[in-house]
Amino acid sequence: MDQSALAHLIGYHLARASVPARRAFAQRIGRPLGLRPAEFSILQLLARNGDVTQKQLAQALLVSAPAVTVLLDRLGQRGLVCRERSARDRRAQLIRLTGAGAALARRAHRASLSMERQAFGALGPAERARLIALLERCTPAAGR
Repeated sequence: MDQSALAHLIGYHLARASVPARRAFAQRIGRPLGLRPAEFSILQLLARNGDVTQKQLAQALLVSAPAVTVLLDRLGQRGLVCRERSARDRRAQLIRLTGAGAALARRAHRASLSMERQAFGALGPAERARLIALLERCTPAAGR
């Protein structure tokens, strides 16, 4: 089929490129570990950053605070995260990984490495770095 009418649309190419990425995620992380992409992202952010607030997570994921609340509730029900009041600012809640959450974050990170090879193995290291840099330029900065 002639797809030239769509060839100028970056969104079209992003959507097509996301198909193998979503498939690889479902195969390597989603089904085996029971994680959705946003839940995976939260676990990875918490594993790397330690105590963070819900607001920081919402900004990093470019989603609303209520959306993060739903995700954290789901992760909390699974015993993967906990919320604690900040000692410095009692109004703020800090989000932390539990032991089970940290273990799952490590497993998910290892799985993400093979997932990336599966989805984007056709790209060399320099091409991957360039693509990531270009996509980051297209992503609005949090708080703008």
